[in-house]
Amino acid sequence: MTARVLEWVLHEQRSGHRTVMATVLNTSGSVPGKTGARLALSARSEEWVGTVGGAGLEKTVLQRCRTLLSETVSPAAEVHTYGLNKGAKGYEVTPLDSLCGGRVTVALEVMIPMPHVYIMGGGHCGEAIAACLHSLEWSYSVHDTREDFVSIEKYPVAQARSTVPANEVFSNETLQSLKRFSDIVLLGHDWAEDQERLLGILQIAHGANAALDGVEAPRVGVIGSRSKWQAFESVCRNEGIASSLLDQVVCPIGLNIGAQTPQEIAVAVVAQIMAAHKNVDPNDATWRQSS
Repeated sequence: MTARVLEWVLHEQRSGHRTVMATVLNTSGSVPGKTGARLALSARSEEWVGTVGGAGLEKTVLQRCRTLLSETVSPAAEVHTYGLNKGAKGYEVTPLDSLCGGRVTVALEVMIPMPHVYIMGGGHCGEAIAACLHSLEWSYSVHDTREDFVSIEKYPVAQARSTVPANEVFSNETLQSLKRFSDIVLLGHDWAEDQERLLGILQIAHGANAALDGVEAPRVGVIGSRSKWQAFESVCRNEGIASSLLDQVVCPIGLNIGAQTPQEIAVAVVAQIMAAHKNVDPNDATWRQSS
């Protein structure tokens, strides 16, 4: 059972879904689930795998797991001790309406998938970003219409490589399938290709809004100037893309640190992705007061 739960959690993480895992740490007396029992729940659906023993204990644990998934966007953990009797007493013990009479301590852990960045444009900046991502042990995939720019020599650890035309790269994708990427960065050598890619992403998100309410699209960033973005914006609006989606696109991509070389740009872009992943405002200096 433990192996199956862990394998399921890893699959959900690789698919870009937040998960919470409950583990029975210790027990005393008569209890439905023994030490080491596990269950896991995904933000993707109401589905869960495993068990911590069933009955009222499991119902209570699942309710807390759902609350954590709805409220938490960063890694988190907490421990609860349950007394399986409505009259249970003791330090930080939550009594349950049960006749078992024992006590169970359960750890809940919210796990956030590591970033998987889709690098769209395999030139100098793409290579530099890939190197940064690899050093952090984050995943990346790469797309370029030029075969030489997605070679295994340039991107030896890419999860996937693609050379299909820019206007077809998202033709078989849905908002759910795009969730395997945390971020999509448009770095193409040809502005027209980046425009096609951007339209492809936003059309999927726009079309899926009603049917998949609450399913977030990957973060999208575009390299380039403000005037380039204004041109892209105009085209997207003419195609009926909602302003709320356009407002979520970051252009120019990367923190403002004066980056000029591909390596410096990579630092700025990856730092911005890290800040978003950790839900941190890079302009907020209050962290220095507690360090």
